[in-house]
Amino acid sequence: MNVTTRNPVVEDVDVAPRAVRIAPPGLDGLLSRPANARGIVLFAHGSGSSRYSPRNTHVARALQAAGLTTLLFDLLTEAEAADRARVFDIPLLAERLLLATAWIATQSETAALAIGYFGASTGAAAALVAAARSERDIAAVVSRGGRPDLAAEDLPRVRAPTLLIVGGADHAVLELNRAAQAQLRCETRLSVVPGATHLFEEPGALESVIECACGWFLDHLPAREEGGK
Repeated sequence: MNVTTRNPVVEDVDVAPRAVRIAPPGLDGLLSRPANARGIVLFAHGSGSSRYSPRNTHVARALQAAGLTTLLFDLLTEAEAADRARVFDIPLLAERLLLATAWIATQSETAALAIGYFGASTGAAAALVAAARSERDIAAVVSRGGRPDLAAEDLPRVRAPTLLIVGGADHAVLELNRAAQAQLRCETRLSVVPGATHLFEEPGALESVIECACGWFLDHLPAREEGGK
């Protein structure tokens, strides 16, 4: 499915992030909760990135404007991130995402929120593995330029509705996503952004990602019940 950019207008929101630490092992994060949030999206960044990823931050602000809480956090400690083997250790990254998922359940401001995962590049594989293995209900997963093929045998176990967003000019990754989609047994969609490369740096490309991601999360994260805090 190709994406046609509709130039969505994302209103700026003043949601001050709160610095958090998920311990153990001591993962630093930024939690942003808009008023009357209907869900929370945890970000799993790709290799070489962090909670300060400009692309993920841009996506996160759009999700906040749509009424979703976001958690941008480092999957590895500073010392671990210096070890390239750990950067590509998908089971370890998925375990850290599950730790963060367990952590939000202990926080009064996030415990009742429906959960979504947003993964980029290798972080998308970690998000899918975590979704497959989580004891909690994961309402939706979005992959941006992801490597779902690295989730391997966990793919058929994913229950969460999964959106795969790939650039049309990111040919090798697009084929990997098509092959991975065939292994998924959940509700799934492949959205192709025409002309976009792996990092979606082309004009309007990241806006297309935002439009797709917002729509997917809003469609699949249940609205809060009347009278919910």
